[in-house]
Amino acid sequence: MNANSSNRWLIAVAGVVMQVALGSVYAWSVFRIPLTTSYGWTVTQVTLAFELAIFMLGIAAFTGGLWMQRKGPRRVAIVGGLCYGLGVVLAGQVGSNLGLLYVSYGVLGGIGLGLAYIVPVATLIKWFPDKRGMITGLAVAGFGAGALITAPVAQRLISWVGISQTFTTLGVIYFIAISGSAVFMRNPSDDYRPAGWQPPLSQQQQGSGKDYTLREALSTWQWYGLWAILFLNTSAGISIISQAAPMTQEIPHVSAVAAAGLVGIISIANGAGRFLWAWFSDFIGRRRVFQVMFLAQAIVFFLLSRVHSFGGLAVLSFIVLLCYGGGFGTMPAFAADYFGPRNVGSIYGLMLTAWGFAGVFGPTLIAQVRQSTGHYTDALDMIAGIMLLSAVLPFVVRPPRSRRSTDDAVNQPKPVLNPTR
Repeated sequence: MNANSSNRWLIAVAGVVMQVALGSVYAWSVFRIPLTTSYGWTVTQVTLAFELAIFMLGIAAFTGGLWMQRKGPRRVAIVGGLCYGLGVVLAGQVGSNLGLLYVSYGVLGGIGLGLAYIVPVATLIKWFPDKRGMITGLAVAGFGAGALITAPVAQRLISWVGISQTFTTLGVIYFIAISGSAVFMRNPSDDYRPAGWQPPLSQQQQGSGKDYTLREALSTWQWYGLWAILFLNTSAGISIISQAAPMTQEIPHVSAVAAAGLVGIISIANGAGRFLWAWFSDFIGRRRVFQVMFLAQAIVFFLLSRVHSFGGLAVLSFIVLLCYGGGFGTMPAFAADYFGPRNVGSIYGLMLTAWGFAGVFGPTLIAQVRQSTGHYTDALDMIAGIMLLSAVLPFVVRPPRSRRSTDDAVNQPKPVLNPTR
């Protein structure tokens, strides 16, 4: 079958299903109390399994991007589904051995997450050059929404069959969902374009007009500029994620139950922002979207410590998490604009290391400043200042000038002047 004869919307649906299954990792908090009560581990020890999984995701996403270039997306996704499903299943068999939990869920499961995560992102960009922002936003919105589906299911299973059997059941479901979706993953031909579509002038202006290799992309300063943009945007959002519950109890002085409700609210924002900002970027451009998100967060973080109601804090936190999700939805299309869609799997896969570094920087910054001052005001004001300065970056980072695009400009036919006119 000709690769271009595939129904690209069917591939898109499969990609979203895959990402929803992978996004279940965000429901890890559901397992914290059952694991601590069953095996006597501390919350910090249990949380480390999740942190390992996210760290391995960043590394494996880069590896998966390179592997896709040689073997195609389907094989990478199937192996990713096997690793993640098996890692979750084995997490239910570790007994009281904490090290095995780290190896099974953290390392093996994290590798599966990264291998499978990059597949729909890199594949759908190639199938939807006419809706590049919208489709990457739709794909990763599934990842953001995964916890909303998984958390209640996991809670019910734990009450019915216990923690061990819950891991086993969910691991099998994840493997079936990811590997089943992987069957639909395939690349179009290199010259594929949707019928009747031509790149608009605005899209040509915001891209470089060349497919870069990973080595070529890393030789440009623009790759590091995009990495910094993703790092800074992620750091802001993840600082709120890490402190949502205690911050809600301290600033508007609400109960722990209400604070837990905020966690659910911002989870919705995380998923919605991934689609909405990425879709919007198709109309106003990726650079403009990040400018707006940084400026909005500068204002929001300044206001966060100055609100005194739960409703006000919830609205402001919702905006921050919309922008947090928006970074993950928009950046794959941003990278494809600048470096071409052909090798975006490895180019953006390596860029995802910004996620891992931000996962350390953001929570550490807000926690340490909060501890040293005794309140959140200085920490939130500091992040507001960082966001304001960060808004300069999208102004500066413009498409790389490739030799090909420069030669094309030089070789354009010159207009013929009519001397008789």
